[in-house]
Amino acid sequence: MSAAPTTVRCRKVFYIPGYDPFPARRYRELYRKEGAKQAEISGYGLSVQASDTDESFGWHVSALIAESRVHADIEVLRWSDIVRDSMSASIPATYWQLVRTSWIYIGSGTLRRLAALPKGPLVAALYPIGVLLLQLLAALLTAHLVGWGLSTVFSAAVLWATGDGTGVDWGASLLYWGPFFVIVVLLLRWFKSLDRRVFAYYLMNDFAFSASHRGATPPALQTRLDAFRTVVDQALSQEYDEVLVVGHSSGAHLAVSILADLLRDAPDRPARPALAFLSIGHVIPMVSFLPDAHKLRADLQFLSELDEIVWVDVTAPGDGCAFALCDPVSVSGVATRDKQWPLVFSAQFSRSLSPELWQEIKRKFFRLHFQYLCAFDQPLDYDYFQITAGPMTLGTRYAHRAPSPSRIDVPVSKYASTAP
Repeated sequence: MSAAPTTVRCRKVFYIPGYDPFPARRYRELYRKEGAKQAEISGYGLSVQASDTDESFGWHVSALIAESRVHADIEVLRWSDIVRDSMSASIPATYWQLVRTSWIYIGSGTLRRLAALPKGPLVAALYPIGVLLLQLLAALLTAHLVGWGLSTVFSAAVLWATGDGTGVDWGASLLYWGPFFVIVVLLLRWFKSLDRRVFAYYLMNDFAFSASHRGATPPALQTRLDAFRTVVDQALSQEYDEVLVVGHSSGAHLAVSILADLLRDAPDRPARPALAFLSIGHVIPMVSFLPDAHKLRADLQFLSELDEIVWVDVTAPGDGCAFALCDPVSVSGVATRDKQWPLVFSAQFSRSLSPELWQEIKRKFFRLHFQYLCAFDQPLDYDYFQITAGPMTLGTRYAHRAPSPSRIDVPVSKYASTAP
């Protein structure tokens, strides 16, 4: 078997986004814009050229870094259509999701275990529940006050006109309940129209999708993951020096399953090209802690023990939407003595961003969740563009990188079984 390469001239990158209904084009434009910024800051050359077909969406990158020319083909593994199909179009269905998802997390004891980890993702999970309940309460209260006012005025008018209140009860009831339902529906629709700024419906759909099969992979998504595995496998037979899979947010646990299944099917895979996995901003415990996530826990355990892959996990305490510095294998309760991966460390937003930029974005939670894909104006040892288009493999780049001492690597999940 030939040794795995340590330098790269040609790389294939697969990017797996999180729960995102928007077109993949946004990721190319983000890479183009932020890559240009980082190249200017760090003093290297980077150019991006679009490349997409009916079957795939991606771009080509040409880079001159550390006097080395590198070519990278980046492809987005799209599942946005599955995301869109899972997003409820009706208000009643979303409230049903709220009840069902809350029951799954609370009734299984998962929510209590998640509370032992960094609080950001738990707050993000509770946020849509709180906002949707407040919206419902506001709609009901407003409708009640309007209905009560109309029925009271009507009753007083009838008493004044007739002196005996004839017909007061039925008229007051009609004037209360008629506007009541109309106002509730109109207000809930208005609240939903604001969701591009509030994100309550979006986040509710996200967590409901994660919990929809109590941690098991939904059939439609499993079919897509099988297709992704085939695409990655095909790249491994081509003339690349490195095949790098990047899983962001919910895309991280999808990448775990794709790579675990791929390597189970090919235990004697040649060492060239190098195979690497970068998980960024992961939310793996939201799924791996659920009762029926046997397959995901088995995949985490299997992948963590392999010599055939390098797995680096990068999060940051400043990212309130990720389980910062949580070793996804260990906290899921499936770490063994043979565990090698992942290497867990922080992107250190508060140090790698200038004080001015940090102050500007530190309360923009969704913006921070995408910072891993963006430029740093005071970069340390994490640079997304050098990782994806630079001359070193992921393994070489972080061969001597120590894990963050503040990482959480103890078992937390109530459920640790890897088989039903």
